[in-house]
Amino acid sequence: MKKWSGGTLIGILTVLLFFRYSYLFQPRIVITAPQMLQKQKKQQQYTFWNSNPSLNFTPKPHLLHNLTGLVELYSLPLSSSRSTLLWPHIRDLLSRSDSLPDTATGIREASVAWKQLAQAIDRANASDVDFDHRRCPFSVTGNRTLEVPCGLVQDSAVTVVGLPRGGNESSGFQIEMISGSRDDDEGLQRSVILRYRVRLDRDFIEQNAKSVDKGWGVEETCPSSIANASLHSSSGNHRVDGLVTCSEQATRGKGSNGGGSGSSDILGTNFPFVKEHVFTATLWAGLEGFHMNVNGKHETSFTYRERLEPWLVNEVKVSGDLDVLSSIVNGLPVTEDWKTMFGSVEDLRAPPVVDVIAANGNSKKRKKRRLLLIGVFSTAGNFERRMAIRRSWMQYKAVRSGQVAVRFFTGLHKSSEVNLELWNEAETYEDIQLMPFVDYYSLISLKTIGICIFGTEILAAKYIMKTDDDAFVRIDEIVSILKNFDENGLLYGSISFDSEPHRDQESKWYISPEEWMRSSYPPWAHGPGYIISRDIAKFVVNGHQRRNLRLFKLEDVAMGIWVSEFKNSGQRVRYVNDDRFHSDSCGDGYVVAHYQGPRLMLCLWKKIQSLEQDDVPMCCV
Repeated sequence: MKKWSGGTLIGILTVLLFFRYSYLFQPRIVITAPQMLQKQKKQQQYTFWNSNPSLNFTPKPHLLHNLTGLVELYSLPLSSSRSTLLWPHIRDLLSRSDSLPDTATGIREASVAWKQLAQAIDRANASDVDFDHRRCPFSVTGNRTLEVPCGLVQDSAVTVVGLPRGGNESSGFQIEMISGSRDDDEGLQRSVILRYRVRLDRDFIEQNAKSVDKGWGVEETCPSSIANASLHSSSGNHRVDGLVTCSEQATRGKGSNGGGSGSSDILGTNFPFVKEHVFTATLWAGLEGFHMNVNGKHETSFTYRERLEPWLVNEVKVSGDLDVLSSIVNGLPVTEDWKTMFGSVEDLRAPPVVDVIAANGNSKKRKKRRLLLIGVFSTAGNFERRMAIRRSWMQYKAVRSGQVAVRFFTGLHKSSEVNLELWNEAETYEDIQLMPFVDYYSLISLKTIGICIFGTEILAAKYIMKTDDDAFVRIDEIVSILKNFDENGLLYGSISFDSEPHRDQESKWYISPEEWMRSSYPPWAHGPGYIISRDIAKFVVNGHQRRNLRLFKLEDVAMGIWVSEFKNSGQRVRYVNDDRFHSDSCGDGYVVAHYQGPRLMLCLWKKIQSLEQDDVPMCCV
């Protein structure tokens, strides 16, 4: 036993001496300073993603493999188009178990819309139909029922000229904005985006909306002083697009108290609808809600309810105790005829992403290194806005030369007519990236991630900018500014350093404590225009790929959260605030001007072209 133990000990010592000898004579690997820095940087991010308890969800989100419509959506041949370059990169994001609200609905409806689009293109190709034929009318006229094939956009309006009759005690009439199949006679699968009901018997107005899954919401009344326990009065302080929800012009008068002795004050209102008196009512779509003007005066406003947005409207219905003298829906989404509006499509088409260069008689492609990618959030029906941008600030030399690339990020529409127009536009101008979901507002953060993916994995850019299709961007000024910045750790725009979540459930930006439990947000840049550096964009993409990225439905705040997480990973962040990024208007000397419609967009471009050196750019009115 002792001999065996001694032999074992000698063997172990021999092995140790062998490894020691091998180590002394093996070649040394010298790590240079840049290699060490890169190794430390990778180790920092690895440690961050794998040890930060606030980002490692428990349990970690998994992928859903039975999501209705996803396989069908990706299996159609159109998915290999130049306008769907993002699709392979974003598929896992759509399949996450912690996905944003309406993701499943947006995918399911997109699969139907995508299939209908493919069939429409096949029919058009087979019958040699003119593909440029307009399928979305600018206006629709009728009487009590008007079909709206391409939905509504901002500033679309319904005008009704009517004569209220009021032949019974509960007389009144209503105007309804409806979404859903017209074959659904019982209305079980139809949503009401807005029901505007006029009660002639009691001189007040009711406004409400109904979704298929949740039914009718909270009813809003005007005047709000109506005493009815079954009704919920609207808040007098609440405004929509800056307009009051109920324009109550109360008047005081003297009246009998019923007993004949003395008099008392009577509260009355100038109610806009009167029996046997003709009225002209215009119900128009704003940015935040619907607004009603009667005989030229603003009367009511109604905030869009969640998932009940104007682009979903496909029918307007007028019913009740009135004679409809005329009705029209106008300001509908239409595409412009570039042949008559502009000289050549080549002047508007996006410059190519790649250069083709000759090498030893063969052609090969090389990606151009760009300074900036600008991702423009747009919706399918906003044809005029996109065309106005192509004809204005996309004509800057930096864009036409390829130094700056501009792409519209647009979801699908539920209307086959709109999708066919959108497809034609995308194929013509090559500047649209379609998203694989129907364009609900709650899903816009997916576009933000899509822009980061596009600017890092598809198109090489040093900086990535997000803006909206109603924003004018001074490309010349931005290029000049970015050339003086360090390329890393940048968030540039109109920064909000001290903001808190909206806890009012009626707010468009309502955030529940479950979605964000803290009392304030980290610094974030307002959505109409902000710029991030490439390293932050890559961090966002990597977080998405690892499913450690926190999803948040307010896209500009979401970017602020992700930048904060980037900072927490040990990276340096520079928050650069610029008051010339106007998030709610245009101001002289602007870099970004928001809420600029097509007319104002072209006006601003005309003024830019006439500027002398050192002149301050002025706004249009």
